[in-house]
Amino acid sequence: MPLAINSDFEEVLEPFGRESANFFLAAALYHAHKLSFAAAASLADLSFEDFAARLREHFGTGFRLDEQVVEEDIHTVEALAHP
Repeated sequence: MPLAINSDFEEVLEPFGRESANFFLAAALYHAHKLSFAAAASLADLSFEDFAARLREHFGTGFRLDEQVVEEDIHTVEALAHP
């Protein structure tokens, strides 16, 4: 399926660089919980670090921390610390 983008976006995206549409689409899908961080970075054709930096630059934060994931990590650490 070919992707069609509204031509009015060209002027808006131009200051952000040639591949900005890929970045903003990947970032939007990441923030909507449709893509993992790694998948979004890959689709944006950016390294892990570069994708995080661009997210911080444009959205104020590099990673989205979900409460459920944080709670799972806390339980994992507690289990490892107190076997």
